[in-house]
Parts: sequence; C-alpha cells; structure tokens
Amino acid sequence: MAALTNLLLTTLLAFAGLGSALPPRIGNTVIEAREPEPELPPLSGRKYTVSQQHNPSYKFNGAVSVYKTYLKYGAKVPDYLVQAVAVHFGVSTDDVLNKVFTHNKVGRDKGSAAAIPIDKYDVAYVTPVSIGTPAQTLNLDFDTGSSDLWVFSSSLPAAQITGQDVYSPNTSTTARLLIDASWSITYGDRSASRGNVYLDHVTIGGLVVSDQAVETAQQVSQSFTAETAIDGLVGLGFSSLNTVRPTAQKTWFENVKSKLDAPLFAVDLKFNAAGTYDFGFIDPAKHTGNFTYVPVNTDPGYWTWTSTGYQVGSAPFVSQPIVNIADTGTTLVYLPNAILQAYYKQIAGAQNSRSYGGWVFPCATTIPDFTFGVTADAKITIPGRFINYGPVSDGSATCFGGLQSSAGVGINIFGDVALKAAYVVFNGGETPTLGWASKPV
Repeated sequence: MAALTNLLLTTLLAFAGLGSALPPRIGNTVIEAREPEPELPPLSGRKYTVSQQHNPSYKFNGAVSVYKTYLKYGAKVPDYLVQAVAVHFGVSTDDVLNKVFTHNKVGRDKGSAAAIPIDKYDVAYVTPVSIGTPAQTLNLDFDTGSSDLWVFSSSLPAAQITGQDVYSPNTSTTARLLIDASWSITYGDRSASRGNVYLDHVTIGGLVVSDQAVETAQQVSQSFTAETAIDGLVGLGFSSLNTVRPTAQKTWFENVKSKLDAPLFAVDLKFNAAGTYDFGFIDPAKHTGNFTYVPVNTDPGYWTWTSTGYQVGSAPFVSQPIVNIADTGTTLVYLPNAILQAYYKQIAGAQNSRSYGGWVFPCATTIPDFTFGVTADAKITIPGRFINYGPVSDGSATCFGGLQSSAGVGINIFGDVALKAAYVVFNGGETPTLGWASKPV
C-alpha cells in the first residue's frame, strides 16, 4: 500500500510541470535601459509551423508550482511550503522531502514552432522536436532559463519511463557518441538527472542542426518519470549555463542562428490557446506598435534585464528597478514582497497563505491588471485574468495568484504569466537584447 501511495504522490506532484537545470544565481546589478531601437522589418525566407500536443490530465497546484521553482533555482524550500504540498496530497512532509522528488554558405532560413499549454491553466508548453535519422519525434519543453537539450532515452531503466517517448541513438544512423562527455543536473532537493552525450541531427520548426549535442538521460529524477507529457527539455539560455563536461556544448539556438535571417527568436505565448516560437524573424501580425529593446546581462547565462517599475491597476506608476530573468520555463511571476503587498492589497480577501503555499484570493473577486515598465516610456500590461491561476483545488472558491514572492527563490522571474502579455524578441546577436511589444490579448 505504501509503495502504491508513493507512486501516486510522485505522479500527482510531477503534474506541476517540468523543472530545468539548476543554474547559478544572478547578482543585483541594475541594467540601464536604452532608447527603443527601430523595429526589424519582416524578412524573406521559409516559415514553419509545428502543431502541439496537450495533456488533458494535468492538474495545476500553486504550492507545487512554487515548490518546483525553488528546486529549479537551488533554493532551500521553506517548511511551510513543504507542509502545503503535503497537505494538498494528504501525506506527511517526509513523503514530500524523501520520496517524491529524491529519486531521482547556406541560404537564410526562418521557422516557427507552435506551443500549446499542457493544462488549462497554462502551466507548461511542449513542442515536437525531431532527433536523428530517421527522425524520432519527442515533445520537449522550451526553457530560456537553462541551456541543456536533454531527453528521455533508451538507456533509462524501464521503471523510469512511464509513457514518455524516448530517443534511441542506436537506431539513428547519424548519431555519434561524444567520447568521455557527460552531463548532470542537480536540483534544490539534491535529486538529479544525468547521462551521456550524442551528436545528432535536431530539427525544430523545419530548422536543422546536424551535430547538436543531445544529452541522453541514463537517470532522471522521479518527478520527471511521472511527467508523461514531456519527453525532455530544450534550453534556450546562453551556452555558458550548459552542464556538459568536460566541455560545455552549444545550445540548439546558438548552433542554428547563423542559418537564420536574423539571430533571434520571438516568443508569442498565449492565454488558454496555442502560441509560437518564431526563429529568425519577427511576425508583424503578432504585435501592435513598435518594439522597445533593452540590454541583457548574459552572466551567468540567463536572459537578464531590468524593468523600470510597476503599476497596479490605474494607480500611479512606481519607478523602481526590478532586475529579473525572462524565463519561459517558469510558470509564474516572482517579485519582491513590497510589490506583492502593493498589488494584493487591492484585492478584497487576498492573503499570503502558508496553508496554500502563496498568495491566494476569492475566485469570484475582480483582480486588477499589473503593468511593468520596459523603459521610461514603454510598458506592458498583464491583464488581471492572466493572474488568476485557478482554484487551489478542484471545486475550491479560493484561487492561486500568478504573482508570487521571489524572496525565498533568490531571484526575480518574469515567467509565462508575464510573457503571455507581450510578443517578446530574444535577440542573440553580438550584443544581446530583449525586445518587448504589446499584442492583442
């Protein structure tokens, strides 16, 4: 009975979404915003769109989502959050801490890859990726907060594969083992995923890298084992975060960008609908107005930038530098406590609940928009409905907030809740920048 209970708990907790590589922390250096640059014009070339799959069985839980963010960024999980996860599933804190997460000259191209949420609350996105010859298709999570392309593989023990598609290098005529190379990702709870490395063809949205490092898992953390909708991860951070040793490997984007019309990808995530990743071009149909570009601090490898402040509803704008990372691999937005206090005090009945693991409010309450500054003149507004992340449990009248505290995580994060409010250009040129433009929401 105990074994059955533990398996069930692992499966439920893994539904909170795929974590990613444990990255180094960033500092508090403020990055000064520059004046808006001219918008890049549409460029000629091929376009590709890839349809997505979605996981209808996913169940969002706020406490678990926050818990997994702590793990991703190597932060110590507070006792109250462990307790909230345990209470949600009706288990002891020991079950959470010790059993659930511890096993664990070429023509220029451009292409689009669609992204569909794997649950109705937009917790994670997956994109079909083709690897090898003949092509093996896996559903991978695109993550600008890490830099490894790792996959479930045929080298895993059968017990660690519970419905995922796996990459089999032995059946690919183009796969080559990278001798003496290995990778290992350790999470905040000391669980790990690790394995060896092959070079093989990797195709995303019709764009091919012939010798991409594919990190094949020989061991995965148990939370990944139960994440049946996701077969691995495509890291879109900077290659300095890559965990392959003895020599770090380039990301897929770093390898493909010389083939692109422009060395960038543009992210158009959606609220309750399919979104896209556009590689090498900016789609003028996906935004309104001009882009505003801001500089990026690439040390240690994130897309780190500085927001100029915030506004709650129609209240006055508060000028305050907010150093953060733009992270497609994190669901929620994590901000300093003072900003959260200013936001949630405008919502009747809102509270920072230890029982639920974060800020919650009555589901029936109208909640205000949240606006963040890109520069002194450019702002992006997150509609209030994006910030209502759904009931804390099935049938509950209490809903979990999409803005949560960064104090324990140690870093401010603009995750999918923020990214869905804009069309965002990740420009990986000689001087990396982030471009933000409003879009119909």
